[in-house]
Amino acid sequence: MTDSNRRKGLRAASVLLGGVLVLSACSGGDSEASSGGGDSTSQAKVDEAAAKKASEAQIKITPKDGSDNASINNAAKVTVSKGTLTDVTMKTAAGTAVAGRISADKKSWSPTGQLERSTSYKITATADDSAGRTAHENASFTTVSPANSFIGNFTPEDGSTVGVGMPVSINFDKAITDKAAVQKGITVSSSSGQEVVGHWFSANRLDFRPEDYWKGGSTVTLKLNLDGVEGANGVYGVQQKTVTFKVGRNQVSVVDARTKTMKVTRDGKTVKTIPISAGGPDNKTYQGQMVISEKFKETRMDGSTVGFTKKDGKGEYDIKDVPHAMRLSNSGTFIHGNYWGAKSIFGAVNTSHGCVGLSDTKGAGDPNTPAAWFYNNTLIGDVVVVKNTGDKTVAPDNGLNGWNLGWAAWKAGSAA
Repeated sequence: MTDSNRRKGLRAASVLLGGVLVLSACSGGDSEASSGGGDSTSQAKVDEAAAKKASEAQIKITPKDGSDNASINNAAKVTVSKGTLTDVTMKTAAGTAVAGRISADKKSWSPTGQLERSTSYKITATADDSAGRTAHENASFTTVSPANSFIGNFTPEDGSTVGVGMPVSINFDKAITDKAAVQKGITVSSSSGQEVVGHWFSANRLDFRPEDYWKGGSTVTLKLNLDGVEGANGVYGVQQKTVTFKVGRNQVSVVDARTKTMKVTRDGKTVKTIPISAGGPDNKTYQGQMVISEKFKETRMDGSTVGFTKKDGKGEYDIKDVPHAMRLSNSGTFIHGNYWGAKSIFGAVNTSHGCVGLSDTKGAGDPNTPAAWFYNNTLIGDVVVVKNTGDKTVAPDNGLNGWNLGWAAWKAGSAA
């Protein structure tokens, strides 16, 4: 072979060899994989080994990471399966720690107090499996804002003792459009077994009462299970609370504007008859069943705040130290002590601007006056029935005076 022919042969061999090499490089992965070698097999083995070393503990944090409008009561929780919790921390976005407790079996954790609205929180959790291998989980969420939540301000207070006429009255800070959903989340029950029904006076007010006054000596329980209840579009409840109160003796006082007396009965027996002075001919006192909602040993009464004004805009009266005042309506009707009127008017003449006056002394310091006796023997929730005034019956929602609605009308206002 000449040198020229030898060089041509070498070039051909090189091209052929290059083709073999290229073919080998493209197909080598499959070939090596089938024989147990190569990069993918090595990675698979690494993954398998890592999986064997990973903890079996499965941590779950609620609410899920990134949630908003979360509950302030019971949304936050950490649980673990196939392991036990060893550490859980919860902090606000500002770094303030939130107290919490891991359960005795170390399977769950929850905060020990209520969360704040419109607050971002971060939870970090650690757990070990039976082999001591550790797992970690993190989540962040934001609680519901005041703009997207509602609360109900209720009366009477937890642990209080009240009169037999005291309704459970709830005033919501947002207008409720889904009244049925909200009422379903509220229960009121009595140890007496009386049927208790709710009545909506407006989109913001819901009262509960039985057909007749509460049984004296009974216990009433209010349960607010409103957490997460959508009361209006995009507006959720945040309360989860149980309230109990006691009903005291049955005291009902009957004011008769014609005889100008008040007869106080307790458990069906008359215990005292008190001379009174009701509203005068131009300012008659409302009639009807009224419930005492507030008590003040002394208070200011300014006529301008309830529509009694003179031409100069000042109140027709402004008494800064009215003694032994007990509220009967939101519009300004009180039963109260009167020290400025002559003693001769009580039991004889109706002279007030619509309140029921009892003889008293300035300073509310004399316990022997009729007004002091009545004040000291009265509970919030006691009933005062006013009759023979010639005026209209007080509106059922003017104060805590729903007893002026018949039972059928009361039940008709329920959304349940």
